[in-house]
Amino acid sequence: MTEPAAIDLPAFYANPDRSVAVLNYNARFITSIFDLVNSDELAAFIKLFLDEQQTRVPEDADPATTFNRVDATTYVATLKGILTNQPNVYDRYPAAEILASIEDLYSYYRSYLRVATMSTQHNDVVSAEFMTIDQHFNELVIRLYRTIEEKLQGHANHVYRQTSAASSACVLLQKLAWPMPAGYEALGNIRFLTRLMLRPPMMLHTKSNKRKGRFTASQVNPLTNFTGDAHDWYCYPAKIGTSLAYLYFHRDYLASGLALANLFQLADESEVTGQKPDLILLFGSPSAQGDTDPENGHYYYDAANQLYVGQVPYNDQTTYFGYMKKICLTLHNLHQIDQGRLPIHGSMVKITFANGVEKTVVFFGDSGAGKSESIEALQTVADEKIANIETIFDDMGSFTLQPGGQGIYAQGTETGAFVRLDDLSSEVAFNNMDRGIYMNPEQKNARVIIPANTWKRVVAHHEIDMWVYANNYDDAVGIHRFTDQAAAKATFIAGKRKALGTTDEVGMSTTFFANPFGPVQEEAATRPIIDAVFDQLFKDQVYVGEIYTHLGNDKSQDKLNESAKELLDVLMNH
Repeated sequence: MTEPAAIDLPAFYANPDRSVAVLNYNARFITSIFDLVNSDELAAFIKLFLDEQQTRVPEDADPATTFNRVDATTYVATLKGILTNQPNVYDRYPAAEILASIEDLYSYYRSYLRVATMSTQHNDVVSAEFMTIDQHFNELVIRLYRTIEEKLQGHANHVYRQTSAASSACVLLQKLAWPMPAGYEALGNIRFLTRLMLRPPMMLHTKSNKRKGRFTASQVNPLTNFTGDAHDWYCYPAKIGTSLAYLYFHRDYLASGLALANLFQLADESEVTGQKPDLILLFGSPSAQGDTDPENGHYYYDAANQLYVGQVPYNDQTTYFGYMKKICLTLHNLHQIDQGRLPIHGSMVKITFANGVEKTVVFFGDSGAGKSESIEALQTVADEKIANIETIFDDMGSFTLQPGGQGIYAQGTETGAFVRLDDLSSEVAFNNMDRGIYMNPEQKNARVIIPANTWKRVVAHHEIDMWVYANNYDDAVGIHRFTDQAAAKATFIAGKRKALGTTDEVGMSTTFFANPFGPVQEEAATRPIIDAVFDQLFKDQVYVGEIYTHLGNDKSQDKLNESAKELLDVLMNH
């Protein structure tokens, strides 16, 4: 059965194919349960629900006696009859059957990602009270549900569950003026997200759960093919590391658009107004004719305007949040390379030991190499020797050479983490559960996006005490320090690992500098920066080595813990 058509009313949008709904409070704000039950928006959604129910109701069921086979008009009339205590409301359908249908309708609505929007143009009252406004509507929806439910069951509930009845999130939208180059005028009317309210934990479901392929260069500026408008596009202004990015996305990608809030700092209105970005992304826009792999994402460097412009097409595959995250990081890394900085695919932590010693460690490697697992193992074996582990970056950072050979500092990009649920220790998982945005939690490669640190802390200049390659394929145990610079550089550049199924790769693979998000695309420009970084690190006698994680062969936790013990010893005693 094909999906029913989307609802697209001025005040309400619902796309069953993507399980996304948008409530426009500016177009209509409902203030009573009677206004709600009489609204065109509720009638349209009930029709959508009944259309969806057709696959669950026997084809020979009689509409005269089966409540889920009635038309939307009869369904709404029944709700009104219940609310007004009409004596004949149960003549055709028993209360138990109506109640079961109401429960299904309520659950079906809450299965959508429901985003309430309000547009504000320098309206301080709306800006200050947008959460109160949204909460009022949530209370109204749950009051309507409970009123009908309790009338049907004949008694008050014994237990009340205060769910997010109307919306999963609420956002303020505003047009902001920035110096738009010629050819970019199509973006002019698209509103920016200036403030967000999320109701975590959020459980989101997308049609894809794995990323495929790589992002490639396009010979055509993606703006050439852009046909979006303010009706169905939004912009999330992000601070990705030190890059300013305007991330435009189609409303059907609101799951990815909102999840950005747990990953990248939302830029302030004052940081956007009058400011040209470093990066622009069009997520849900067609590829250009002649682009390699048109079902995947692409980037273009607008040299005249010094802008990196990314594009990801609208299809089922790109609903996986990994596409949103990785195209953002690719654009940022390309900008970093252009600035002479070295993108680092890895995790960086600042460890404070119980004896007061602090060490900063960077774990390096491609997806599935064991970066996060090594940190978890270190925490496990450290017992009370570690007082605190601060995450500076979880997936992507950069090394910057200071002028005059004065050393290297590291910075991060993300203020959050996009991690596999299986990789989280129970302590981390439960401590962050109430702030997380969960993607397809019942599936393989289930993920959660959780906030981790502040933007100011992430982009601060951090010294590097140790840089280790996460080796998931060798049988050795422990850690190994490179004494030969050429051998170290060769290992890091080869980017060897055994794939674990987090992407479409299988078996042994190699990726230039373990980073398919920028360095692979611009290898020639990246190599001189790599050479300079290794020269400086070995000159400064920074520990450069590898840790054997065993994730790609026997997956032995005991061996990984042994490697972590050796790492702990080196950090504490050397």
